[in-house]
Amino acid sequence: MAKKNYKTLDLNPKYVPKKSEPYMCDEQLAYFYQLLNTQREDLMHDRDSVLNDVRMAEKNDNNGVGDEQDQASAEQELTMNLRMSERNANLLQKINAALERMENGTFGYSVISGEEIGLQRMLARPLATMTVEEQEEYEQKKH
Repeated sequence: MAKKNYKTLDLNPKYVPKKSEPYMCDEQLAYFYQLLNTQREDLMHDRDSVLNDVRMAEKNDNNGVGDEQDQASAEQELTMNLRMSERNANLLQKINAALERMENGTFGYSVISGEEIGLQRMLARPLATMTVEEQEEYEQKKH
């Protein structure tokens, strides 16, 4: 029997990974793959939208459109859009890294210990790279 490919697996739209299934089986991987790709597509769309907003703001600024208050509002909106764009770029990097871990078979496993991160944690935070305990220890060392 041919091995299923999580990238092309046709999941029931109501499917939710269950603890009773083997950890990171093809169905679970397909679920996370589809979830992460949807998030990735949304971020790419948002990025294009922000770039268009920045271009419009630059065009309006170059044409001297609006009074000082309009220009201040436009600058504030531009700054907010750039911050959001930076945040989205970071999130996009994390999504791409998670998809790469799927490809090499390490998705759902700690980058520190190699232990299972756990289905509940992965459902809550699909970009998790450490177990809860390892994350807590990391946070404590950071502060």
